Amino acid sequence: MRKAAKWAGGFILILALALGGMAIWKREEVVRLMGVLDLFSEEKIVTNFSNMNAIFLNRPFAMTRIAPSPLPSGAPATLPEAVSDWVAERSVTSLIVLKDGAIVFEEYYQGTSREDVRINWSVSKSYLSALMGIILAEGAIGSVDDLVVTYAPELAASAYANASIRDVLQMESGVTFNEDYLDFFSDINRMGRVLALGRSMDAFAVAQDESFAAPGAEWQYVSIDTHVLGMVIRGATGRDVHDLMGEKILRPMALEGAPYYLVDGFGTAFVLGGLNMTTRDNARFGQMFANGGRWNGQQIVPANWVTQSTMPTANTAPGAIGYGYQWWIPDGSLPGQYLGRGIYGQYLYVDQVNNVVIATHGADRAFREVGVQAQNEAMFRLIAESL
Repeated sequence: MRKAAKWAGGFILILALALGGMAIWKREEVVRLMGVLDLFSEEKIVTNFSNMNAIFLNRPFAMTRIAPSPLPSGAPATLPEAVSDWVAERSVTSLIVLKDGAIVFEEYYQGTSREDVRINWSVSKSYLSALMGIILAEGAIGSVDDLVVTYAPELAASAYANASIRDVLQMESGVTFNEDYLDFFSDINRMGRVLALGRSMDAFAVAQDESFAAPGAEWQYVSIDTHVLGMVIRGATGRDVHDLMGEKILRPMALEGAPYYLVDGFGTAFVLGGLNMTTRDNARFGQMFANGGRWNGQQIVPANWVTQSTMPTANTAPGAIGYGYQWWIPDGSLPGQYLGRGIYGQYLYVDQVNNVVIATHGADRAFREVGVQAQNEAMFRLIAESL
């Protein structure tokens, strides 16, 4: 018995040493994984969202050192009384309102500031849609009706084999993918761990081999579709999305912040949710769309793409929020009223009818609760119509 206990103790010691050695060897991966597990905790979420480059692999953009493009100040606006309660209830961390291209309201909350470069989450998808419109106009991609495998042949054996670019833009790929952010074992959270551990996002996409519907038949929001769009852009141009985004959109906009993408272990941009921007620079992007794609003295995004991508063309349920090419269109919206949105309260609301743009970041841990999305949409409309 004493010999067995001695053997067991030795085994435990060896196992502990092995695990300790592995922890040292994989220290960066372990730190990133622990960061992911604690990313949304009530105590750390606000700080984490302003410091994602301390948790994940990332690539900053090479921004030319020039004066930022003008973002003038207008006459300060008094927002509806309900706004202050909404800010507190929805854990808003920044709120900027533009009217006729000028800032009429700007405020930061919970210790954040104008300089904070914050995670956009799925507002990043709307940026990628804009880049897709540019690449199409330049001719590297023939049509949104081309199959994705035309430009990303590595997907030929996946569930994307018969999906068109339009299908994927509209979240109608039919690919089976669990988007439940609160389920630790969901596909979206498994993808987050792939990112944190420095593995390949492309390999993760190629491994998606199940479908619940034929491409184009049904709408279902699945973030992996946006990664596939990034694969299409890279395959069509022979360049990575990070460099293209910087060259075609971010540098021409002459931003004031220092944006960056989260990336996987191969340097591939996390295009579906990894773009980090200041709230002011998000407002610039929104105003550029409100201007029909024009900003800083040049046409950055083709005007016809601005119109086409923000129309409710996807096959969403009647009476539900509409969807275009990686933009959301709330029910009852007029043409030119749409938004980009990300988990935990990231929004970019564009109202071309009233010439209002609202950019907000947040840390709303209750963002999935019933009625929250409708409350946010109603607040944006209330603000826009009050000015």
